[in-house]
Amino acid sequence: MKKTLITLSGPTASGKTALAIRIAKTFQAEIFSCDSRQFYKEMSIGTAVPTTDELAEVQHHFIQHKSIHSPYSVGQYEAEAIALLTDYFEDHDVAVMVGGSGLYMQAVVNGIDKFPEVSEEIRNTLGSRLAVDGLSVLQQELQELDPVHYKNVDKQNPSRILRALSVCLASGKPYSSFLGQNKQKRPFEVLALMVDIPRQVLYDRINKRVDQMMNAGMLQEAQKLYLYRSLNALQTVGYKEIFDFFEEKISLDRAIELTKQHTRHYAKRQMTWVRRKEVNAHKLDFDCTDSELKKYLSLSN
Repeated sequence: MKKTLITLSGPTASGKTALAIRIAKTFQAEIFSCDSRQFYKEMSIGTAVPTTDELAEVQHHFIQHKSIHSPYSVGQYEAEAIALLTDYFEDHDVAVMVGGSGLYMQAVVNGIDKFPEVSEEIRNTLGSRLAVDGLSVLQQELQELDPVHYKNVDKQNPSRILRALSVCLASGKPYSSFLGQNKQKRPFEVLALMVDIPRQVLYDRINKRVDQMMNAGMLQEAQKLYLYRSLNALQTVGYKEIFDFFEEKISLDRAIELTKQHTRHYAKRQMTWVRRKEVNAHKLDFDCTDSELKKYLSLSN
């Protein structure tokens, strides 16, 4: 078999962890996570990291290996992941990469797009404008400067809007003009799989997962992290809503309701990303049998 990286993408709560473990055990492979929130050791319950039993079944990499106090970029992740995979493939034929952070997965598969430097002045100005004028004004400006990227960007993600706008303003060119210009040749083949799950089934699973998180101590975990709520790692669904409860902006019931709603919205955006970026991925039923799973995996032979 050629050296093969099996990538498994899909929305949160779609069962990626369990499927990845089944795939890895088939090939005696190890799992490389690309979930950008599961990197942080202080965030366990709210990010649904694999359980102790799941971690014991298969060797996992990039799970809770960083602190929320240590900034960690997609560029750093790409460099570390490629270095580790290069060593790994000296003794193994198959690796499994799984996670809901499509940008991180694409960085490993294709490399990172190179963008011009953005001055601190531009960043600060855009940050101030976001606080004063609101997101909708910046959305409109991005639509005018780069209508191509505006169609694809997560319009409700302020950091994505600010990033694209900052590049447009710094370079005088559309952000989209820099995309796909730095594709890297990797020393492995890629078999791309995506979890296929009915939307209503997914939403029901999300609602149940949030309830399970609360029962598991999500409130107590968030309380320990409240002092650090301004850190980038904690700009995450679930934590943000509970922080609002701590500040008496909303009730606990409302925080739980909003966490479910915002997680469903996030899952929808993930599905849109996967459909757009993983056009050659093979659909894998979320509840596939072992025989069906073997059929999908035969594509790697």
